[in-house]
Amino acid sequence: MRHPRVGVAILTMGTRPTELADLLDSVAKQDTPATRVVVVGNGSPLPTLPEWVTALELPENLGIAGGRNAALARLREFGDVDVVVDLDDDGLLISPDVFTRLVELYAADERLGVVSFRIADELGRTQRRHVPRLRAADPMRRGYVTTFLGGGHGLSMRMLEEVGGWPEPFFYAHEETDLAWRALDAGWKVLYEPELVLRHPWTSPTRHAVFYRMVARNRVWLAKRHLPVVLVPVYLGLWTALTVARTRSAAGLRAWFGGFAEGLRTPCPPRRPMRWATVWRMTRLGRPPVI
Repeated sequence: MRHPRVGVAILTMGTRPTELADLLDSVAKQDTPATRVVVVGNGSPLPTLPEWVTALELPENLGIAGGRNAALARLREFGDVDVVVDLDDDGLLISPDVFTRLVELYAADERLGVVSFRIADELGRTQRRHVPRLRAADPMRRGYVTTFLGGGHGLSMRMLEEVGGWPEPFFYAHEETDLAWRALDAGWKVLYEPELVLRHPWTSPTRHAVFYRMVARNRVWLAKRHLPVVLVPVYLGLWTALTVARTRSAAGLRAWFGGFAEGLRTPCPPRRPMRWATVWRMTRLGRPPVI
């Protein structure tokens, strides 16, 4: 059986040329070479890139979701990619067998939709928020999950053709969960594989100025797009309570509630509520879609 062919998509805003060069070097050193590598300048010019890299400069910043969709469109034009690997431009593949292991996973299971890498810093630490589980947050425990990590993952192109690409109106925040929920509802699997590692600096999500507003707005959109109607208030009520309990910044809370209100008053179609069978499947995987 032919192993799936790998395409790589990397977004950059032109602020990390050294890190981007190091990442591309780690991609070039993979035992299983990528068929295509696309680097997207998301509203910014690109530095000089190796000749084996396809450069795509967007006239404006389309956000994570829009930028990744632009990369997917270019990869589809080539027609020779079965699995796309999205990588943060300040990440690094520290092992040369990441793509080899990845294609073996996809070759073994035709319903594998998403493979989530483990993100670890220079000391090998994985932040709690980078383990896609509610309980038993051991970063080394492999298994099926209900969401995945944006910094490093593989996506089946067949899955994307069936369920659609990234939700562009989201721009930033929760775009992975939106895609994962659609994949799960269509019967695809999401696997967390800690042996596939992307090294990434230790960071806080609040470093982004728009964090609180977009996290809140997109969470409301996520519920309105995908949850059965009776679960929408449960999901939003629980997350409101958790946010109030966890947030220590008054300015952050104001921004969060502003984004929450924006999400309530603005549409983000299409609305396609997941099946109750999917709700039960996610519950058995350890994360019902209310938290």
